Amino acid sequence: MHQIWKPFRSLYFAALMMLIGSGLLSTYLALRLAAENVDSLWVGALMAANYFGLALGGKIGHRLIGRVGHIRAYATCAGIVGAAVLGHGMTSWLPAWVGLRMIVGLGMMCQYMVLESWLNEQAEARQRGAVFSGYMIASYLGLVLGQLVLVVHPGLGPELLMLVAMCFALCLVPVAMTRRIHPAPLHPAPMDPKFFIKRVPQSLSTVLGSGLIVGSFYGLAPVYATNQGLTTEQVGLFMGCCILAGLVVQWPLGWLSDRYDRALLIRSAAVGLALAALPLAILPNVPLELLFGIGFLISLLQFCLYPLAVAFSNDHVEGERRVSLTAMLLVTYGVGASIGPLAAGVLMKMLGPQMLYAFFVFFALVLVWRIRPKAVTGLHQVDDAPLHHVAMPAAGSPLSAALDPRVDEQVVQEQMQTPVAAEDTEAEPQEGEREEEVVAVDAVDASKPPQV
Repeated sequence: MHQIWKPFRSLYFAALMMLIGSGLLSTYLALRLAAENVDSLWVGALMAANYFGLALGGKIGHRLIGRVGHIRAYATCAGIVGAAVLGHGMTSWLPAWVGLRMIVGLGMMCQYMVLESWLNEQAEARQRGAVFSGYMIASYLGLVLGQLVLVVHPGLGPELLMLVAMCFALCLVPVAMTRRIHPAPLHPAPMDPKFFIKRVPQSLSTVLGSGLIVGSFYGLAPVYATNQGLTTEQVGLFMGCCILAGLVVQWPLGWLSDRYDRALLIRSAAVGLALAALPLAILPNVPLELLFGIGFLISLLQFCLYPLAVAFSNDHVEGERRVSLTAMLLVTYGVGASIGPLAAGVLMKMLGPQMLYAFFVFFALVLVWRIRPKAVTGLHQVDDAPLHHVAMPAAGSPLSAALDPRVDEQVVQEQMQTPVAAEDTEAEPQEGEREEEVVAVDAVDASKPPQV
């Protein structure tokens, strides 16, 4: 494994520094506004602006990379993000913060696209899953370390903004100094929303629900923790503990996902999430030990939804459409993550901070109602349906599909560079529905590597 990860350690370090800065910035802004008794609606607006910027960055970042190349585009966006971070310390006008937060999200999306396309092109097809796992570990580790900074430095002064800007400055160094050849520009795969809405409606519902929940968590959980009486150090530990759960759950989830019906797992995770979040939704005050325990359990379940939905959707979409599918899933997730913090922020302002977890309970129950696993085995799958689950972060760029080892490398290149011909979708079977002739899928030993 070390020999696989070694060639990409500079890109992993860049991702690590980016996510330390991003994780610290999100929690810092939430705590800063909570300390100043600002409405939680503004906290939600800041997180929504960040995800809106990520959505815009997919298109703008592609054009920028095509015009000036990967390294220059990365350096440009890292510099802009660093300046936007420092801009938060120059003004306390909240509309300006919303604009700056959108710029941070836009710039970071371009950086994601550079790193992920680089990993995709430089990694061999048989190693792509392992290479991406290193990227995922660096991402989650960065988010956790960003929260732990608040334990070491609990003050909410401008020095934390300087530290965030420093992280984005340091993430420039390994990319600027690398001796690896930068990847060739890739063109985004076109999407066909109507096709995917008909083919994988349950997966899209799950991804939308995941965006609503996870986006609200990142933006408003620090505010909730502060209202529970936690100090800045304790809020950092709480957020770090919850984000760590997202990393811990991925590999056990992959084991389960490769052996059991994924729709059933999605529904089970939604039921567990609703039950786990219920105590925090109805109790105004929760003991510290119970808060940490329940928060960890909730995060274990909420970070299951997106990877399961991705794997489930890939089971029902042909190989030539999987890159477009991932772009569709990410757009859907971004829409949810933009709306979620705003909606949850309004509820918290009107009815109290515990409404954050009532928000989780509501949408978890919606997923329980929406997802209908079949009582019989032998669900319809396409002939080349991937059987292996691949752990992945909750957010990324539209190029994430290219890192999936289940997708043939030649298919990735063709999809990224040429448009997909429109297909007749009238008779397409919906996700998880049986047909008169069910496709037989041979059992695959989960210990074997994914077929490429």
